[in-house]
Amino acid sequence: MLTERQRRVFDVVKAKVIEVMIDLDPALITPDGNLTELGANSVDRVEIAMLAMEELDVRVPRVELAEVRDLRGLVTLLSSHWRAAPGS
Repeated sequence: MLTERQRRVFDVVKAKVIEVMIDLDPALITPDGNLTELGANSVDRVEIAMLAMEELDVRVPRVELAEVRDLRGLVTLLSSHWRAAPGS
């Protein structure tokens, strides 16, 4: 189960997955999903992570990003670095 903070980050990540992988059924994108299994290549995965970081105004060291294996891991990592504006 995702926290409210993680749910908000997941919504951003999911939107970026849809933006990059336009032919993918959005119903297949779940927190426990794996981008590779969904058909994303390495360029897609990097683009999704970069777009999500840009929208969230998050900076994550590449070493930490390299350790991410699934969407839950990406959401957890981005959530830990995200400083949401109060009330947002």
